[in-house]
Amino acid sequence: MEPNESRENYLEAILMVKEEQGYVRAVDIAEMLKVSKPSVTYATKKLKDSDLIDFDNNGMIVLTHKGKTIAEDTYLKHKTLTSFFEHIGVSSKQARVDACKVEHDLSKETFDAILKFTKHLK
Repeated sequence: MEPNESRENYLEAILMVKEEQGYVRAVDIAEMLKVSKPSVTYATKKLKDSDLIDFDNNGMIVLTHKGKTIAEDTYLKHKTLTSFFEHIGVSSKQARVDACKVEHDLSKETFDAILKFTKHLK
């Protein structure tokens, strides 16, 4: 897996878990991404070293400003692409899977065009 793709997946997962339950533990990320807890430990060390996450006083994972920006951008791509794929007839389940695959490799130009197009669909 590409380093940026992995990083974006972890940050997006942290954002989604935080929105869902208000706090983020390593086990929550492991469950969401279907990876082992040692994998999460390794990834969170890398994310902390890159100033993308930190830990609060209770040991919960929190996004830094920089990490939150990347997570929000990735999540916007995911939601927009999922919506676009569903609009063209892809099942919801497959649209989510495909959006996750595409969101990391799509050029800014193409994503901006899809974003503009999908705004007209609502």
